[in-house]
Amino acid sequence: MLGVVAVIDLFALYAGTVMHAVAGDLLSHSSDEIDRADALYEVAGNLQLLGTVATAVVFIVWFHRVRTNADVFAQDVCTRSPGWAIGAWFIPVGNLWLPFAIAREIWTASAQTAPDGSWRKVSHAPVRAWWTAWVAALLVNRFGSTMEKNATTPDALQRAADVVMLADALNLAAAALAILFVRKLTAMQDLKATHGPVAAV
Repeated sequence: MLGVVAVIDLFALYAGTVMHAVAGDLLSHSSDEIDRADALYEVAGNLQLLGTVATAVVFIVWFHRVRTNADVFAQDVCTRSPGWAIGAWFIPVGNLWLPFAIAREIWTASAQTAPDGSWRKVSHAPVRAWWTAWVAALLVNRFGSTMEKNATTPDALQRAADVVMLADALNLAAAALAILFVRKLTAMQDLKATHGPVAAV
């Protein structure tokens, strides 16, 4: 599903470039060309909405499962109950950081300990990279959408399209990083479940 979102984002970037070109010089384009650009832009937006909702459902189900697994691996790491792995996404403002905090704890709990049984520090870089890209895409998209609604001139519409394209690029990066995050965390949990909590030498 994340791969589908990435493909849709690529299509949205294409639609954005078409809109940018048309908005830059409306007088040089026919009404049919303008209508096609608008239709393409709208289709891209609708596809992004559908793709995001469908992926969110599947992702949150997976997120809850790995959070539940984390309690089996290390009960003292996670500070919030498994229910938070679902609810945190629906808390206004809080959803900008709560899921990230939960993801970090799941990541820590899913890592094997050092060969001598001592706690092993694991880099959270994949978690941070994914979350930073996702939040940035969310905020930039909100800003771009506001610019689109308030655009009253071709130049303003073109600038808004540019900002939305930046959001699409960030969302594409977030989808790619999310794939890495999901694959790595799933692999960590599989390894800990099949080979035990202690890493091999």
